[in-house]
Amino acid sequence: MFTQVYFHKTRVAYDIHIRGALKAMLPDGVFPKPVELGLSDYIPWDDWLVLGRLLNGDGGEHGERLCNRHHYRRVYETPEVCSGDDLERLEQAKHCMGTMLVAEEHAGKSWYKTGVTDIPVLSDTRDRKVQPLSKYSSVIASIKSNNQVLLYAKPEDAEAAKAAIERAFPQ
Repeated sequence: MFTQVYFHKTRVAYDIHIRGALKAMLPDGVFPKPVELGLSDYIPWDDWLVLGRLLNGDGGEHGERLCNRHHYRRVYETPEVCSGDDLERLEQAKHCMGTMLVAEEHAGKSWYKTGVTDIPVLSDTRDRKVQPLSKYSSVIASIKSNNQVLLYAKPEDAEAAKAAIERAFPQ
């Protein structure tokens, strides 16, 4: 679900644009701190203020892309769980894109967290020992973190970027 919904290529593109537009609109590129002295500066930044400022053209290039639905296009993606070879190919793809690469987004999601957040389980052995679930379940122990990466180009450069990558990785 994470890669199909939360890390969907188009949603990620719009995240890039909303971050860029807000950075262009906000004082010093960040929200005022919602603390006592800055609260009166923070409170006005609601959806309506942001939408109005976007429509007035205050969001820079990213705001314009949001308003016109002319978002960046994903031109390359790694598998959800990258091997060393996949990361090498990623670097080659970035090199091939050169200045056409405008955004690189990392998923960085773990399906199950081991360590201190691992679920404690009571064993059914004679010693009734409590161990992390990952010690008892080979399925849980084998789950790898999602380290997928998406590369984006401007829509006007997307086809050229894809072609450059395809030349580097002929099938």
